[in-house]
Amino acid sequence: MSLVSVGTVAFDSIETPFGKADMVVGGAATYISLAASYFTKEQGIVSVVGDDFPKEELKHLQKRGINLDGLEIKKGEKSFYWSGRYHDNMNQRDTLVTDLNVLADFKPKVPTDLRDAKYLMLGNLTPEIQYKVIKQMTKRPKLIAMDTMNFWMDIAMKSLKKTIKQVDILMINDEEARQLSGEYSLVKAAAKIHKMGPKFLIIKKGEHGALLFAENKVFFAPALPLAEVFDPTGAGDTFAGGFMGYIAKTESTSFENMKRAVIYGSAMASFCVEEFSIGRLKNLKATDIKKRVKRFEKLGAFTL
Repeated sequence: MSLVSVGTVAFDSIETPFGKADMVVGGAATYISLAASYFTKEQGIVSVVGDDFPKEELKHLQKRGINLDGLEIKKGEKSFYWSGRYHDNMNQRDTLVTDLNVLADFKPKVPTDLRDAKYLMLGNLTPEIQYKVIKQMTKRPKLIAMDTMNFWMDIAMKSLKKTIKQVDILMINDEEARQLSGEYSLVKAAAKIHKMGPKFLIIKKGEHGALLFAENKVFFAPALPLAEVFDPTGAGDTFAGGFMGYIAKTESTSFENMKRAVIYGSAMASFCVEEFSIGRLKNLKATDIKKRVKRFEKLGAFTL
């Protein structure tokens, strides 16, 4: 197995200045795996849903080459549900409802055929679950990437740092980087986070792009200016899926290749926000991705 992703497979209800979408498919593992499926067909997910989750959506994931052996389906129970409303600037949102449902007592079980994955993407879940998944792998993956959020920094910092120590890449936004490190300067924040364990740090800045840090190295990728952003939900997870999918495809963890992976991740995220839910990620073509990456290349092209 090339890539295994861990995270939620869920329902979302979303309201933005462009409209509403009720009970649509969401979840970190959903966005990650769909984005990665455009780069690798050898991947699986570890998650849990209730028997209310649409079978046709699961079949679509399988058609994209995603192994669902690690997806537990609990009979008679409901899937994780989140509802949120975005502000006019689309950078801020209010959580209206969070129903853990099947996620409340989720104990991840990594199937035997997924335990030898070369690459592991830990989507945003409790740090305890992320840690348990790492320990179930038969050997350490070539690259372990992890996403987290300020909520876990507020209530589970000790457990979070224990898990962070085990990973190679940490993916967080600028606000989370500042909270985790206690430093306002992102350069100083990166230096402190490196000491916690990760060799690489990706700081996502939404519409302002992303920063990739390694020891004594830094790379900035701009976000693609879009006339309309319909739904930012899942953009960060889609970025992670594009990034890890590209790494799995190219099988290189060098800093130079990670720079390219950041661009591909950013390109995938730019597609995600163009429609509600996973709609845009369902119908992409290889030529669409190639053209979008070319647009990113032109953003930073200049001659002195």
